[in-house]
Amino acid sequence: MLARRLLLPGLTALALAATGCSSTPHTRAAEPAAPATLAPTGDGTSQQLDVAAAPQGSPTPSAVSRGDGKGKTEKSSLKVASYDKESGRAVISTAPEGPTRTPSPGRSPEAAKPVAAGDVIASAPAPGAPNGLLAKVTEVVGKTDRGTEVKTAATTLNSVLGDDKADGKVPVDPASVTVEPLMKGVTFSWAKSQGLKFGPQGAKLPLGNLRLDVDASVDTAPDAPASAGASVTGFVQLAPQVEFSYDGTPGGGAGPRGAYLGMSGDWSSQWKLQGRAAASTGAPKRIPFAKLHSSPVIQVGPVPVVVNLDLTCYVQVEADGRVTLDVQQDVKGDFKVGGSYAFGKGWTPVSTSNVQSTPVQATVTAAGRVKGALGAEASVGLYGAVGVTADFAPYLRGEADVKATASSDGKTSLAGAWALYGGFDLSGNLHLQLSLFGTPVFERKLPLGTLNREWALVSGSTGR
Repeated sequence: MLARRLLLPGLTALALAATGCSSTPHTRAAEPAAPATLAPTGDGTSQQLDVAAAPQGSPTPSAVSRGDGKGKTEKSSLKVASYDKESGRAVISTAPEGPTRTPSPGRSPEAAKPVAAGDVIASAPAPGAPNGLLAKVTEVVGKTDRGTEVKTAATTLNSVLGDDKADGKVPVDPASVTVEPLMKGVTFSWAKSQGLKFGPQGAKLPLGNLRLDVDASVDTAPDAPASAGASVTGFVQLAPQVEFSYDGTPGGGAGPRGAYLGMSGDWSSQWKLQGRAAASTGAPKRIPFAKLHSSPVIQVGPVPVVVNLDLTCYVQVEADGRVTLDVQQDVKGDFKVGGSYAFGKGWTPVSTSNVQSTPVQATVTAAGRVKGALGAEASVGLYGAVGVTADFAPYLRGEADVKATASSDGKTSLAGAWALYGGFDLSGNLHLQLSLFGTPVFERKLPLGTLNREWALVSGSTGR
């Protein structure tokens, strides 16, 4: 039976998956590769760009790299007034209405010629481009009543970041996360510096944290008494952040020397599985309970980079319909998941986590088996293109005959043989869309590698 604490709402699920819930800390790393550290070029042309959250409440940020090759990418007052993904056509407007701006000496105003063929524009979310836009102008079609219509083609980050460098972490604003509950009994809370929100029962959240609470029933065995109704209750709390790094090639060569895109953060969860779940037939039953989405804009120097985070949290139950459980567990830890690129080595998956758990309180009744997991399907990408996908499923598994009551702090009262195990399953892929950095395209998905870890929580026997 599975029913336990929500998996990290997005980011949190990542963490859980990477390690496991155990009274002993675990470190998970499928060859955890940190972002490549490369020696400085020393050519004096590259810049170290700041990485920060895009300013709130300001006009949609954009940047332009001119195709004439005369200078670096710069912030721009140009805006994407509309974009059609199917045709690749966009309308580029000039600065919003207001006092006339005097162009700098020797430069023509953007209003006269906002863009030309060969220019690259990077924009935060705009009409027709909810995931932002990074595109190269291939043809200027002409003027319209809303601006200049152009034809565009897909391009890559190295076309706007060039030989510069960037490395930073940006917290995800919990207020920017949209949540779609998929069942009754799911609530969402968050806290940020401009205004606290409080979780259920008056629990005050730390700043920058988001929290999902679930209190939902799962299918109960048909012959179970009313007192053995199956349910999952608990919460997942986390403070996710986006990690981004880029190390350009001197002279603006093809592709960067190094890059990294990932998600990390601190998280905690507390969950409880109760009752007698219905018997599984075929594959374990997966019950999605919430979808989360956020498209934070991080400012990499002058360039707005749109990161897409998606998470579907689920409960998964596999049981024979005979065992009744009453289990509670608290876990805390941190996590990191993503992809790291180094020239000459290609892309390497990154997935690490440290987890600790408090003593498990458990009661197991009757003979049988049950496995319950709180998991999440998560994806991280750029400008709407998926970069990393992962399926994290921390679980609790029980096997028993007759009745046993115990806690992992050594106190037991049992009759028969029984055992409870904690563990996690992790799988996922790096996708060719990570070539958006300007790295070589790979022919297939690169698997994170399927990982399973399991450890004994509590067990006992009367010696029969």
